[in-house]
Amino acid sequence: MFQNIDAAALQTLLAQKPVVLLDVRTDAEVARGVIAGARHIPLFGLPGRIGELPGDATMVIYCQSGGRSAQACSYLAQQGFDDLYNLSGGIMGWLRGGNSLTELA
Repeated sequence: MFQNIDAAALQTLLAQKPVVLLDVRTDAEVARGVIAGARHIPLFGLPGRIGELPGDATMVIYCQSGGRSAQACSYLAQQGFDDLYNLSGGIMGWLRGGNSLTELA
């Protein structure tokens, strides 16, 4: 299972402990900016790249508005990941919360 988290709660979580941020948007969407420190694995590529993700980490997954990231959370939960959060409102919610984006490292 996974929980939904909003931008303000994500900021708090990031200040409290290490978090893996996973961006599941397309390459074109990611080119417009990501949350600092995010990893990029497009949703369609997740099954083939699941081995790149740490199974014991707190993971916050986001997309443009929250739909694809919820799908990713469901999939990862089925694969045994258990500390999962879906960023409600996605990157748009992050920006509405007054937060900024950066280029993918």
